Amino acid sequence: MLQSMTGFGTARQDGEQYSLTIDIRSLNSKSLDLSIRLPRFLADKEHEIRGIISKNLIRGKVTLNVDYTGGAKGIKTASSINQELLQHYYSELERAADAVGATKTDLFRLALQMPEVIQQGPRTEEEDNQLPVPWETVADLLHEAIHNLNSFRADEGKALTSEIMTYVDRIRILLAEVDKFDPVRLEYIRERIRTHLAEISSSEQFNQSRFEQEMIYFIEKLDIAEEKVRLINHLHYFTETVYLPEPTGKKLAFISQEIGREINTIGSKANDATIQHLVVEMKEELEKIKEQLNNIL
Repeated sequence: MLQSMTGFGTARQDGEQYSLTIDIRSLNSKSLDLSIRLPRFLADKEHEIRGIISKNLIRGKVTLNVDYTGGAKGIKTASSINQELLQHYYSELERAADAVGATKTDLFRLALQMPEVIQQGPRTEEEDNQLPVPWETVADLLHEAIHNLNSFRADEGKALTSEIMTYVDRIRILLAEVDKFDPVRLEYIRERIRTHLAEISSSEQFNQSRFEQEMIYFIEKLDIAEEKVRLINHLHYFTETVYLPEPTGKKLAFISQEIGREINTIGSKANDATIQHLVVEMKEELEKIKEQLNNIL
């Protein structure tokens, strides 16, 4: 079954001290064109993230956004109060309050908020290497978002499959019309040949052998039987390929080129106005197919 190349998938995890959301969007592209925006703590995981996406998303212009909200790295560290500096700030604030006659009720709180009064303890190597969100959690969320994106693509693909097969069926109907009018076309050509033969056979310069060779060449040039058979075979192959389980967008594009080649040859060889009109309609349906295949994975 076909899959669309466009889609959206998201996954979210809310922890006690953080919130992590992963969004993946995909648009049309001939290959995998990946753009990633990560929080700083995941910068060294970008290569692994790219590997996961490349393994699970074959084609498309893919945008990944990881949004993290939480404390500074989400990790608590020990802190201490610089007693000497606190006393210095408190004394200065007290003298300033006396000078202007202000109340002293908030002096301690203000002194605590002064620069370098509260000092963070030194971080251990283990703390420095610790992620605010475990990598396993990030990886699980990433796979969930990719799964949701692929589900979206599959749903869109069902609608595209129905639409494309409508165009394929229309080409089959038009080809059946060509097949119906082909005997009429051939009889008209034969009648024209008979008329011309009667006119030129009486000529003294008439060469029977050369005339027969030219007629054989002419009739073969106008014969579209092989093109009709090849076209119906291409349509069958196209239909079988549509329902294969793996992504088939590129293969379907190649088959559609072969379908177009046979339609064009029928049009150039038919030499008949009615069949030419049917060929034009087949080309219109084929263009609709090609347009939709641009969005197929």
